Amino acid sequence: MSAFPRHLAIIMDGNGRWAKKRLLPRQAGHLMGANGLKRIVKACAGHDIKYLTIFAFSTENWRRPPEEVSALMSLFIQYLTREVKDMAEQGVRLRIIGNREAFDPPLQRLIEQAESVTAHNTRINLTVAANYGGQWDILHAAQTWSQAHPGQPLTAMTEHDLAAHLSTAGMPDPDLLIRTGGESRISNFLLWQMAYAEFYFTDILWPDFDEAALDQALTWYGSRVRRFGKTDEQVLGESV
Repeated sequence: MSAFPRHLAIIMDGNGRWAKKRLLPRQAGHLMGANGLKRIVKACAGHDIKYLTIFAFSTENWRRPPEEVSALMSLFIQYLTREVKDMAEQGVRLRIIGNREAFDPPLQRLIEQAESVTAHNTRINLTVAANYGGQWDILHAAQTWSQAHPGQPLTAMTEHDLAAHLSTAGMPDPDLLIRTGGESRISNFLLWQMAYAEFYFTDILWPDFDEAALDQALTWYGSRVRRFGKTDEQVLGESV
């Protein structure tokens, strides 16, 4: 049996389909999804979940229609502008992981300011993956290690060395992944880090994912026996 996860990861899927069902533009779904994130962050903090990492925009999402990408970038700017003060007051530490070079300079500055303002908060660590891909993360980590160790072959790099150069360095690996929206894949999200995460898939579209849905996922997680390669008997023996 497992307690609440220390680190929860969420793929917030279904915003567009939520809007389509209501004959609304996709942007309306993304706005509702962003509004819903605030209550989930609060609920996670209430459960003493110390790390929450959300997949906001993948490296593949640039392939979406230009008007939708533009709307998502505008929403990102609005979120950083409007919510950071409240995060600072509520004890939320905000971090953005991913390749920031593709973002316009004003957005890059907003990200830096938001991280700086919330840097000393400890109630919950909210990490937003934006222009992020798990394959990019692993490749970037390997390249960074190579630059720090000139002349050494990649065969000299250990798993610990690579993990220390990932975007999530310093955080525990996710214990639980929740994906909303009915899909059953992880879509290039935290590939290295989720080697032993429990996967929970739900048909609920992200704007409709509320505290009750979160509690249901956490109850399911609590029923899991996390073996990490051991037998049930070994794990149960350790818990006695």
